[in-house]
Order: sequence, then structure tokens, then C-alpha cells
Amino acid sequence: MALMFQATSRLKKAVELINSLDTAKFPLLLSRIIQKLHLRDERAFSEDEEEKLQGALALEADDLHIVLETSAFILEQAAYHNAKPQLLKQQLQNIELADEKVQALVDLWTANGKSVVEKLKQRSLAPKQLQAVNWRLNLQMAQSSMTKMKLPNAMFELNLSSGSQGNTEQVHLEFTHEELYAFYNQLETIQSQLDSLS
Repeated sequence: MALMFQATSRLKKAVELINSLDTAKFPLLLSRIIQKLHLRDERAFSEDEEEKLQGALALEADDLHIVLETSAFILEQAAYHNAKPQLLKQQLQNIELADEKVQALVDLWTANGKSVVEKLKQRSLAPKQLQAVNWRLNLQMAQSSMTKMKLPNAMFELNLSSGSQGNTEQVHLEFTHEELYAFYNQLETIQSQLDSLS
């Protein structure tokens, strides 16, 4: 059995804070966190909502951040290990989380774990993703110092998107015949390595 949580001093403090929370409010907090867990650049709560949470949960701002980050970490670890509810329960009991908090996390994970794992699988590790490639071939036939020449080059336009914001960026590349051939050989090497992994 893999150990999902190391009992660090920060985790122990977080467990104390979570154990002190109102048992009725904790599942609501977890529900919001798990809804946003797969979104890389989006926080579970806005700044205004966090201020209201401080009052509702009677926590200082730093303590609230510890609770939110640790709750998200627990759910991310459960997803990473694709933890069965019984294993998650045992691991949470090992870090001395109160039984009612353990049960709230296990119930939430039982209801949402599969969909969370699927959403996290879809999330890319790269901040930008390739959406489209446009290209054209140019042939330079002459220049001021030379009248007869044939200098081919390829122009590429890569359209990249930046995650959940939907922003797009264009990157322009220009290759001579030799540069393009070298780049092609590198892509072939990468492709063969990827093929060997699957």
C-alpha cells in the first residue's frame, strides 16, 4: 500500500484546523473544491468568497488558505493514486483526521472520484497546446547581388491556445531545406520513442 500522505508539520497543522471546522459546513467546502479541482488556473473561491468563508468558519486568512490547499491536496492525492474509498479512509485516519471529516471526504470521493480522475486525465501539463499549423513554401530566385539562384524556404505558422482562457497565439517559423530536414529527423526520433512507449 502506497503512503498517500506524509505527516509533515504543515499537514499536522492543517489536520488540526480541519478537525476544528464545523462538521456541517465542511462537506459544502469540499464540494466546491472538487468542482474546480481539474481547472489549473482557477481558484475554488474568489477573494470575496474567501473573506466570507473566514467569518463563516472562524479562521484567519492564512489558516483558511492552509485548509483549502490541504483539502485540494488530499483530493489530488486520491485522484493520483486512484484511491478506493476504503484505502482513502484508512490513509486519512492514519494522519489523525477526525472521523466525521474522514467520512465527509470518503463520501465525496465515492460520489465524485471517477469523474474527477477523468477530468484530470484530460488536463494537459503544457501551458499551451497546438491548435493548427499553416505553412507555405517560398522560392527565392534572385537578389541584388545574384541574378540566378534557387533558395527554397518553408514558412510555418503555429496557432497555440493557452488553456482555459481560450487565448490564442501565433508563432512563425522559417526553415531552409537543410533546417527543415534536420527538424523532420528530430520529429521522426521523437515519434519512434513515443511508439516504443505504447
